[in-house]
Amino acid sequence: MEELIACIAKALVKRPEAVTITKIQKKGLEVYELHVAPEDMGKVIGKQGKIAKALRLVVKAAAVKANKKVSVDIV
Repeated sequence: MEELIACIAKALVKRPEAVTITKIQKKGLEVYELHVAPEDMGKVIGKQGKIAKALRLVVKAAAVKANKKVSVDIV
């Protein structure tokens, strides 16, 4: 999952070297925290959060296939 999130995020931002992902386990749920440069935050979230929703949708679809429960937080 980390590779999928990183691949999508790095394609969206101007500073791909600043993209980092932290994995946290919470009661059977895998939470991935996506960290980007402050100036790239708007590109990852998108207008009205559309890009963030699409990112979460793709990751959840991959998680269902892997039989996992996943959440993505943009920090």
